[in-house]
Amino acid sequence: MIQPTASRLAFITGASSGIGQALALRLHESGYRLALVARRSSEIESWAVHHKLAPESYQIYSADVSLSNSIVPAGLACIERQGVPDVVIANAGISVGVDTGVREDLEVMNRVFATNNIGMAATFHPFIEGMTARGSGTLVGIGSVAGIRGLPGHGAYCASKAAVIAYCESLRGEMRPAGVKVVTLCPGYIDTPLTRQNRYKMPFLMQPEAFAQQALAAIEAGVSYRVIPWQMGIVAKMLRLLPNGVFDKAFSGRPRKHRQKED
Repeated sequence: MIQPTASRLAFITGASSGIGQALALRLHESGYRLALVARRSSEIESWAVHHKLAPESYQIYSADVSLSNSIVPAGLACIERQGVPDVVIANAGISVGVDTGVREDLEVMNRVFATNNIGMAATFHPFIEGMTARGSGTLVGIGSVAGIRGLPGHGAYCASKAAVIAYCESLRGEMRPAGVKVVTLCPGYIDTPLTRQNRYKMPFLMQPEAFAQQALAAIEAGVSYRVIPWQMGIVAKMLRLLPNGVFDKAFSGRPRKHRQKED
């Protein structure tokens, strides 16, 4: 294993677009070295060249987060080449609508959980031993305000993000004695290629760059949980407090998220 250099290292999954790319750039601007992970590694390379990142400031790892035998080796390769990261951001995720009455959507749901939940645990796994031995580090799980209440047509995504929130809470208690922090970030609506397909209103829509700035501040402060932007945190709390009958009536008939095979 190589010895880590003086600059901090961040390992980021889903770094080829959207929130992942914005976080990578913000971390780079703050002096972090980068370990960038995605299936589409060529897109990360093009992005790095476009932003004139020095070759020694980043490494790219091609991996499919939904497959433990793909993402775990990527994490081990990062340790070998760059050292144990200071920050690991499990950002990769799938957001797609499902209909429980459609047989093929059960496979879609399986893929959502494999990426958003098992993939998150597999992303963190290679670094637990090294961070524990070092007595420091931050594991960041990207949840969503969609994990706070279930929305019609969003069953897979809402359930997976609720699981992210609960999983990170459990992990936080496990890692605390070792001095390793676990941060849960729950974005509201962020302007990315995924959300641009939504066919419903998106209050407090935020640019990825603005999200990344607030996210880094939360990570470096070591907060346990934060909704970004804060306005969506208030909305989420209000929705949580609504009686089921009122909530169900308010969201009945709401446009659903696109299913995988819809245009």
